[in-house]
Formats: sequence, structure tokens, C-alpha cells
Amino acid sequence: MAEPETTSPAPRSDRSPWNWLLVVPIVVPLITPLFNFDSPRLWGFPAFYWIQFAFILLGVVTTSVVYRMTTKRR
Repeated sequence: MAEPETTSPAPRSDRSPWNWLLVVPIVVPLITPLFNFDSPRLWGFPAFYWIQFAFILLGVVTTSVVYRMTTKRR
């Protein structure tokens, strides 16, 4: 009796240099002297708060760029 052929998936290659870009949204918020101040205020919010929202956007943008650059095109 012949065994059915099993095809194993291609090995994953996570070695793209684009993945290094994901370090940016991790390291930048850890550098507190960048945003540890009160002014300028944006709509009455101190810089400390609105810069943290900017870090969220930074994370979304870098993750999107890395995803687009590392997915295979059809």
C-alpha cells in the first residue's frame, strides 16, 4: 500500500533586515528625556501625554511598513 505524499511547508525565514525596524517603537519610548517635559501643550494636554499618543502612531506605522516589506507578493 502506497503512503500518500505529504508536503511540508516551506521553512520560515524571519531573517529580513526590515525586522530591525521594529526595534524603533520599542526603544524610543524608553528614552524618557525625549518627552519628560510639560510644554508645549497641545489642546491643553502636556507634552508628556500627547507624545505618548505619537508613539502609538509610530508603532503602527513601523509595524505596517515591516509587514508590507516582508510579505511575499503574489
